[in-house]
Amino acid sequence: MALPVRPGMIFGLLKELRSTTDRPLLVAGTLAEQLARELQAGGDPAAIRTGGASEDVEAMLYILGDAVTEEDERVLKLAHRHRVPTIVILAGREAPSRIPFVLATDVVRVEPGHGFPVEEIARAIASKLGEKATSLARRLPVLRAAVCAQLIESFAKKNGLIGAAVFIPGVDLPVLTLNQIRMVLRICAVYGLEVDAQRAPEILATVGAGLGFRAVARELLDFVPVLGWVVKGAVAYAGTRALGEATVRYCEARTSTPQPQASASASSS
Repeated sequence: MALPVRPGMIFGLLKELRSTTDRPLLVAGTLAEQLARELQAGGDPAAIRTGGASEDVEAMLYILGDAVTEEDERVLKLAHRHRVPTIVILAGREAPSRIPFVLATDVVRVEPGHGFPVEEIARAIASKLGEKATSLARRLPVLRAAVCAQLIESFAKKNGLIGAAVFIPGVDLPVLTLNQIRMVLRICAVYGLEVDAQRAPEILATVGAGLGFRAVARELLDFVPVLGWVVKGAVAYAGTRALGEATVRYCEARTSTPQPQASASASSS
């Protein structure tokens, strides 16, 4: 059986990953040094910056107190102007009534008397940056579980929609498979695993897994012809998710500092 994607497409994905620029995460505002230390645990200190302008960074975490000062508003406005993805961490006892230039969904609250909710912050970063969080997660292990969970959920949803929407047999297969390979490469990159000629057979195994799930879908369509689009979408979603979770286990087994496996509860909708 011919491969559903051309080798050139795979090499194109590899080239895209290798050309990614490692830009730091900017942590600023109240208690910035403390949060930076927690995010740097076991990782690369150069992946986080606590000073300087909000230009040429992957994203900014800005910690606010009880009120938004003129300086806070100036920094947030500048980040907005430079189109820097920004997440606000509320560390005061009272939440400010207004936080300018930041969406309500990009705000994380610190419960009084508790430390920074690092896992929740990691999920917010993963949700905000999507695939762009790959480089940060490779350098900051505390982000890995959340970023992998986000990648798996995102690609599973994409493939579920494609599987349900495309009715011509075989037309969706190249797209589904390419998405699965892209997900696998991204997860490998999160764990710092280089995908080269030696790991090419594992990429082919990914393609084989995609073909297997499609075969399951075809068998099920014989039994549920009326709701075939539901079956196709469900199989594409479940197959992509299972493949992503298997990739995480594979990566954990081959790294010296394994991280908690990404789970559905850690993913963002």
